[in-house]
Amino acid sequence: MAKVLVGLSGGVDSSAAAALLVEQGHEVTGAFMKNWINDEGLPGDCPWETDLDDALAVARKLGIEFRVIDLIDQYKARIVDYLVEGYRNGITPNPDVWCNREMKFGVFLDYALEQGFERVATGHYARRRELSNGQAAILKGADPNKDQSYFLSLMTQHQVAHAMFPAGEMLKPEVREVARRHDLPTAGKKDSQGICFIGEIKMRDFIRHYIPDSPGEIVDTAGQVLGRHDGLHLYTLGQRKGHGVASPREGMAYVVVGKDPERNRLVLGWDESGTPGLYAARAVVGSLSTINEPFDRPMKVEAQPRYRSKAEPCRVIPREDGRVTVAFEKAQRALAAGQICAFYDGGRLLGGGVFESFEED
Repeated sequence: MAKVLVGLSGGVDSSAAAALLVEQGHEVTGAFMKNWINDEGLPGDCPWETDLDDALAVARKLGIEFRVIDLIDQYKARIVDYLVEGYRNGITPNPDVWCNREMKFGVFLDYALEQGFERVATGHYARRRELSNGQAAILKGADPNKDQSYFLSLMTQHQVAHAMFPAGEMLKPEVREVARRHDLPTAGKKDSQGICFIGEIKMRDFIRHYIPDSPGEIVDTAGQVLGRHDGLHLYTLGQRKGHGVASPREGMAYVVVGKDPERNRLVLGWDESGTPGLYAARAVVGSLSTINEPFDRPMKVEAQPRYRSKAEPCRVIPREDGRVTVAFEKAQRALAAGQICAFYDGGRLLGGGVFESFEED
């Protein structure tokens, strides 16, 4: 049995994870990470106080110690600043993946180890396994509809070795049943759909709070002006809606296929396979993190280019600069710089990195 600090977010998954750990006989302490309180007047709902109350109520129901850990400064520096700078530089960052690496299994794990805890547990739908060589591995969650291993793709072996994912061994209905069996107040609570720790706010509104609009022309792939945009940072590759340009072709939408920062132009094209810039067969991935073994030789693996997308067969080729070239068997739609690419060997998560550039052929 281990001494475990479980991150209680106020949601049902982390609540059930804590209950399962108590059932298993671990020495469990609950902790609420206070990362964001929306004191800057952002639009949208940031229900941190409600989440804190729910987390406390769960801890009391389970009879475990409860702590509130103030990580606001670290969250601002590691997540919010990264997010804003990414959009300012024209990429599409993923705050949820970085939040797991830098916060939940970064500063929160550091705190736990300093306080004498052996493990940190969360409500992620992923599975952790011990390998014969003494390392720890991450497998996809038992529930294919809820698998969240993609969001753990930048974790290191040190972080995985100290992690626990009790909910990942179960299907979602089973997780709710655990919460009901323990009469937890979060048993019927709806899942959060917001940015990691920030709450129910549209990304567009969040970014506009920090980066002023910079209007410019919307053009097609031939350079013909179609309209005006509010700022290149507000759009991402493959975006079908929100650009404000109606398609003259019935059944065929305009999508964002490129950005021209020098002329502040947003480029639209048809949502079809032959459109230049929309599909890519090769990509350069940097900021690599691997869990069990490095990409030090060409390997056939599967790459998942975004959450909820299918892991696609590809070949990973190491480069001298420490990055890798990913050659997909089938060209992929709307890959964007800054997004996370997760690598798998069947159901085992190998690691991940950040898309940097692309080639169509």
